Amino acid sequence: MASLETFNTGTFVGRIWRPDVKGPALVTIRDGMLCDITSKEAPTMRDLLEKNDPVAFVRAQKGEAIARLDELLAARANELAIHLLAPIDLQAIKACGVTFARSMLERVIEERAAGNPDLAESIRGKVTALIGDSLRNLKAGSPEAAKVKAALIEEGVWSQYLEVGIGPDAEVFSKSQVMSSVGPGADVGLHPISKWNNPEPEIVLAVDSGGRVKGATLGNDVNLRDVEGRSALLLGKAKDNNASCSIGPFIRLFDETYSLDDVRNAELDLKVEGADGYVLHGRSSMKEISRDPLDLVAQTIGRHHQYPDGFVLFMGTLFAPVEDRDTPGQGFTHKVGDIVTISNDKLGSLRNRVLLSTECAPWIFGASHLMRNLAGRGLL
Repeated sequence: MASLETFNTGTFVGRIWRPDVKGPALVTIRDGMLCDITSKEAPTMRDLLEKNDPVAFVRAQKGEAIARLDELLAARANELAIHLLAPIDLQAIKACGVTFARSMLERVIEERAAGNPDLAESIRGKVTALIGDSLRNLKAGSPEAAKVKAALIEEGVWSQYLEVGIGPDAEVFSKSQVMSSVGPGADVGLHPISKWNNPEPEIVLAVDSGGRVKGATLGNDVNLRDVEGRSALLLGKAKDNNASCSIGPFIRLFDETYSLDDVRNAELDLKVEGADGYVLHGRSSMKEISRDPLDLVAQTIGRHHQYPDGFVLFMGTLFAPVEDRDTPGQGFTHKVGDIVTISNDKLGSLRNRVLLSTECAPWIFGASHLMRNLAGRGLL
């Protein structure tokens, strides 16, 4: 679990909900306090990240001390009180999948099991026997990867997940809608049709409209294994649901204390605590990713696709839960009431409770509401 010491160095920015203005505010951390730095120069996180030097801009702002950092990190989201929001606003929310060999094999298993967890264990044994660790050190899109692809086709185990896992083109999809992500202390949602699902602890890059990576944060790309496993055409239904995307607690801007190399070497810890006393520990190491973060960014933005308000990019996870929770051979799945904590020593902790999407607070504050609110506050 990351501690408050994490925030003693570095430049962190985020968003809070201020009931007194009935809207969001940009904040930074100073001496254990969250300071409101919202201004006409940067009324949104999109505007702040578009600055050529967002670090210098943040440090130059006087700010207004609003709340204690420790109190808000420990609090559950409450619309009647000041609380942390996801640290993004107008950015598109994109994600890359199948970027780690171990989780890639689990996607192949999901596909071959057609979303049926009862079949997963036997298929896992067969696929692992054929593939083993042969994919672990492969560079996606390399000539060596092409040879492995040919061999796997020969063995009859080729899959669309292997295609994006070791082929030249990364999987890039829209995880959620602009303004729809939830932040720390909020509930995350599972679509009620899913019976086999799991958290996905990931590092999320904050990228401006020019494709420049300005910082990073944590994310939970909630995953419905059975829904996507039935058909890849159900990916949108599996990924984009009410409260199914959690991001936070803050964006750590790249400065003299933190860089893309820290992202490349990051270790993420995962803890799932059930109301039934169940505890699961997991880990994801960015050192094992099969594509460099900048390659993933380049496959997302360029002449082929523009994002005038910038975007955030989930980069995939090494974590693939295979240990049984209840039924032998069915592996892990969430239960309502689970508490999920994703931590990194340089980015903090993202903590959320798991409910059904139909039980989470509905998403009602969109881009139009944000613009009207900012205009009413004289910030536009």
